[in-house]
Amino acid sequence: MLVAVIDYGSGNLASAARGLKLAAERRTGNTRIEITSDPETVSRADRIVLPGQGAFADCAAGLASHHGLKDALFARVDAGAPFLGICVGMQLMAERGLEHTTTPGFGWIKGDIARLDETLLDDTLRLPHMGWNELRFAPDSHPLLAGLQPGDHAYFVHSYALAHGAPQDVVATTDYGGEVVAMVVNGNRAGTQFHVEKSQLVGLQILANFLEWEP
Repeated sequence: MLVAVIDYGSGNLASAARGLKLAAERRTGNTRIEITSDPETVSRADRIVLPGQGAFADCAAGLASHHGLKDALFARVDAGAPFLGICVGMQLMAERGLEHTTTPGFGWIKGDIARLDETLLDDTLRLPHMGWNELRFAPDSHPLLAGLQPGDHAYFVHSYALAHGAPQDVVATTDYGGEVVAMVVNGNRAGTQFHVEKSQLVGLQILANFLEWEP
């Protein structure tokens, strides 16, 4: 199995690759994790991971700046390869990003990436939302959450999140002055607002589930 971790100049690439390698140790069969910006490699990948950190527009521009990379990513995912977006990598799945300017996203899930409403935050909460928060989901609701329990914690760092999404795409939420989308799935396309590569055993479990996931 070839897992392509997309390198477009943004994201914790080494951390994501290291987390995937640790998760791969839990499965039988050979798993190769490759950090790459080569469209040809992406077109052969069995699974694709898109990390991301920073501003939505900058990440979108970074991906577009690598000739053929976005096209290869879209073609491979359209052909059925399981996809996992992490943090801004998940946000890029939405229709638009509203950070500083309006930037088109992939359109794989409905909704915009909008700034969290600071008027809902009390004196103990600030932006960015940074730290450990519990995940809320229905037990056994999705294979990517197998082995986890509602209330397990994941690590978040963000000020923007999915707004006006389709309820059927949301598989987990968290609370930060109100409900915040934590994880989405649409077909073979999944994304986590939290950093799986920084979420210790919870993150490793999700990555291990992703390596076995057959949408």
